[in-house]
Amino acid sequence: GDALPLHWEVFSFKGIQRHTIYRLVEENGTVVVKADADASASGLMRMIRIDPKEYPIIQWRWKVAHVLKKGNVYQKDGDDYPARIYVVFEYDPGRLSFSERIQYRVAKMLYGEYPPSATLNYLWASSAPKGLFVPNPYTGRAVMVVVASGEKHSGAWISERRNIYEDFMKAFKSEPPMISAVAIMTDTDNTGETATAYYGDIVFRKE
Repeated sequence: GDALPLHWEVFSFKGIQRHTIYRLVEENGTVVVKADADASASGLMRMIRIDPKEYPIIQWRWKVAHVLKKGNVYQKDGDDYPARIYVVFEYDPGRLSFSERIQYRVAKMLYGEYPPSATLNYLWASSAPKGLFVPNPYTGRAVMVVVASGEKHSGAWISERRNIYEDFMKAFKSEPPMISAVAIMTDTDNTGETATAYYGDIVFRKE
């Protein structure tokens, strides 16, 4: 149905008018989230506080109908993916320069809360090699990790497992702060294409 999963809410981006449609569907007796994007972008986010030292492992499963023809992890106009998982880390003033702390305070005054200090994006890319770490073309505070790529497994459920603590250390060269949220997103606003993806349960585990 059209109801969202419990404790999850839609997030969108300023200036993007078309939003991805998310709904709950049943597949093989299990309820999952289906995402349909048509030159659109938005996501679903759950605010949840997790210590990545205590629960460093994230596991999930996902499925995509196809990858995007124009997807490119290095360029803004190719920054679209049929499926991605965000792990968001909370604001930590000790990690920022004086000018960055001022910017964060301004953002809090404008939006009512501090923006995240860092984000890991786990991607299903079009052609980039699996295992690639690359900065997001829009912000240096988000690093993208390619965990699936290409059409080989399109149409099939794929299970993924990552060590968040190790990935953060590799991406940002520092200890991770607390996790503040997890999100899913299927977006095609830059490429103007269409995409359909399915997301199963996301689980945080101890080592």
